[in-house]
Amino acid sequence: MNLALHIAKRYLIAKKSQNIINVISMISVVGVVTGSMALLVVLSVFNGLNGFIGDLFGAFDPDYKVVPVSGKVFSLDSLDVKALKDTEGVLFISEILEDQALLKFGKRRMPGQVMGVDCYFKQVSGVDSIMVNGPFRLHEKGENQGVLGAMLADQLNVRLNFVSPLAMYVPRRTGSINMMRPESSFNTEYIRPAGFFAVRQNEYDGKYVIVQIDQARKLFDYDSTMVSSLAIKVDPNIDGERLQHDLQKVAGPGVKVLNKEQQHEAFYKMMKVEKLMAFLILSFIMVIAAFNVIGTLSMLIYEKKESIFTLKSMGADRKLVTRIFLIEGWLISLVGVFVGVLVGVLLVWVQQYFGVIKFQGGGTYLMPAYPVKLQLMDVLLVVATVSIIGFLAAWYPVRVIVKRYFSSVGL
Repeated sequence: MNLALHIAKRYLIAKKSQNIINVISMISVVGVVTGSMALLVVLSVFNGLNGFIGDLFGAFDPDYKVVPVSGKVFSLDSLDVKALKDTEGVLFISEILEDQALLKFGKRRMPGQVMGVDCYFKQVSGVDSIMVNGPFRLHEKGENQGVLGAMLADQLNVRLNFVSPLAMYVPRRTGSINMMRPESSFNTEYIRPAGFFAVRQNEYDGKYVIVQIDQARKLFDYDSTMVSSLAIKVDPNIDGERLQHDLQKVAGPGVKVLNKEQQHEAFYKMMKVEKLMAFLILSFIMVIAAFNVIGTLSMLIYEKKESIFTLKSMGADRKLVTRIFLIEGWLISLVGVFVGVLVGVLLVWVQQYFGVIKFQGGGTYLMPAYPVKLQLMDVLLVVATVSIIGFLAAWYPVRVIVKRYFSSVGL
């Protein structure tokens, strides 16, 4: 192997008798460089988008959420909340009760999601950081208040300085319907809007109203033990997988503990599928680019026909000659992939820290430049993928060419 590698390196860097061979060799290397660079950059862009949108969700969502396995609510009496609070790494636990309601402000009506939270909600989420108008305040001077998603507030035409309260209507869970007084079949609660928040995601900004959990329980006809979920804030320095396992063990089989990705499982699955499809498409392009290596090797073998005869005369068999040109084809791919990865890392690093490529639109986007994030696993994946493609692209053609095309020298 050392002899084959030594000869292959000499063939690779030696000056060719025909200048066209040098040109084709350079084209092959440039093709591999470009493909490797594009593959790494595209994967880094998906990482950046994934992280950016995850950060938007993280401003509203807790680190972990305890939700029922079936149904919409569960009783706090069904699990040991104190044991959850005493679990190593747990900092705060907030009770949450949410369900759908009809919202009315003035003459406008909209369906929405009323979310009742306790006093620890600010500790388990970053809701303070996403308030765009007014404070996060749910009660003041004996008056029930609440905060709305900015898009929902705009659709209802809610303003903070308006005197009229926001009304919330929910059908009664118990009792019969009085056809003479149908309005008595609804529970009604009122709040004074104190502020608006913006997660920059329609599923939050377009439907959520946050109120006190006691008011939500009254609105939805639940007692003080019923919740939709428990939001948990944990120590960022603790092992997440182990902590999630411990929390699930303490919580029991009736509920499940979700991390941030599992809280938005559909979104993260979609991102992973899109990243995989982009990887496969660019890998296919790399396979096409690898055909340049085949052409280069064909001309190199023709160029070294006399050298092959000399090697055969010195005792080299067909396997050694095949190995020489196979390694040479692989070296072309390796040079291309390492240069391409180096250029790709440099481009991603510049974009990540300096934001050279910006969105067009005059500041109407959530961030001025395209988000990217470099991950070591992506670098290793690109190197491995392109190296394997380059090796396989050279393996069969080299064997066929060496065996058949140069049969005249008796190999």
